[in-house]
Amino acid sequence: MSEKWDGRFLSLATHIANWSKDPSTKVGCVVVGPDREIRSTGFNGFPRGIADTDERLSDRELKYPLICHAEENAIMHAARIGLALKGCTAYVTWPPCTRCARSLIQAGVSEVVIPAGLEIPGR
Repeated sequence: MSEKWDGRFLSLATHIANWSKDPSTKVGCVVVGPDREIRSTGFNGFPRGIADTDERLSDRELKYPLICHAEENAIMHAARIGLALKGCTAYVTWPPCTRCARSLIQAGVSEVVIPAGLEIPGR
C-alpha cells in the first residue's frame, strides 16, 4: 500500500485502540484486504460476556489471563462472521507479541504495519 493509506489505516487503528477499557494499555488493529477494504478490527479487551469491572481491569493477575489482544480480537471477529484474512495487511498500534504474530501468520495475514518511531521499552 502507499504511505498515505498506511497512515490512514494506522490512524483508524489508533482510534479503535481508544475503545479499549484497559486503563494501562490501549492497542488497536485494523485488518485490510488487498483492495484496501477493511476486513476486521479489534482492540484489547475481555471476551464477550466477561464484565469490564474496575477490579478486573486494575488487577493484572485477574486481567492478563482473560484479556484478548487487539490482533486476536480482529482475527476472531473475522472468523466469527466468516471472513478470510489470507493476503491481508494488519495495521497495529503496537508491535504484536509472539503469540499474536503467530496467530496473524496462521490466519494468512501477509504483512504487519506498525507506527514508525515507536519508543518500545525493554520487556
